[in-house]
Amino acid sequence: MGIVNSEIKPFNATAFKQGEFVEISEADVKGKWSVFFFYPADFTFVCPTELGDVADKYEELQKLGVEVFSVSTDTHFTHKAWHDASETIGKINYFMVGDQTGTITNNFGVMREGQGLADRATFLIDPDGIIQAVEITAEGIGRDADDLLRKVKAAQYVRNNPGEVCPAKWKEGEATLAPSLDLVGKI
Repeated sequence: MGIVNSEIKPFNATAFKQGEFVEISEADVKGKWSVFFFYPADFTFVCPTELGDVADKYEELQKLGVEVFSVSTDTHFTHKAWHDASETIGKINYFMVGDQTGTITNNFGVMREGQGLADRATFLIDPDGIIQAVEITAEGIGRDADDLLRKVKAAQYVRNNPGEVCPAKWKEGEATLAPSLDLVGKI
């Protein structure tokens, strides 16, 4: 079975968030929109640019009712050290999850075999704990928080407007589609 439309699996982990270590589990995801933002490792190159980009959009994501969980196989202690050492990472206010056992990374199917590192992967999860969108890129290809934000808005729109779908490049306020026999072959 594919991972889209599947329910997230149970986990327990310690995260660093706003100067504190906090315990989290799958129960913290249910009831709200969530983004799991996997990356290979702290103190690297593309990763801080991505995490900083998400940090810049975090307030807007929060206004949409979305919580962000960045995840790597580093420890929560390493996340704190990186947060303290880097100006870019220092602006992060979302959860930085330590997954040194690899449980969460394996649950989402993004563990690099034999390396103990997560792929560069993003999962959008709805309030029922169901995965609605996935993005996985190669090591050298950074992700774009603006596109993540667009996908969140599209997923929320579709959830709130049954019978409508968002076409390619859809942005909030633009026309949607209502799939029907009348549209077949006319798009």
